[in-house]
Amino acid sequence: MTRRARTTSRGFADHAGEVPVPGALLDWRDSRHFDHWQDLLCAVCDKPTPMRSHYGEPVHKTCAEDWIAANPTEARLGRFASDIQSKRRCDDDHA
Repeated sequence: MTRRARTTSRGFADHAGEVPVPGALLDWRDSRHFDHWQDLLCAVCDKPTPMRSHYGEPVHKTCAEDWIAANPTEARLGRFASDIQSKRRCDDDHA
């Protein structure tokens, strides 16, 4: 019996939030941005990285932020985006 290879393209584009303004930081808190099994060459700097974008593209977070700053018009198309943040509940009923 053969075993299927583990897929590494764990794109989760449906969880992509807004593209940050040039110079701002991406919020990649979701663990799906990190591939525990293999490093691939970064799409921007060609050095190995375990990081993945929402579309499964291997890229360092800092490289993605630098790319957004250097390509603000193309960045609006959403190649790299922050995670969607759940709204925090505000329980002000402390007393």
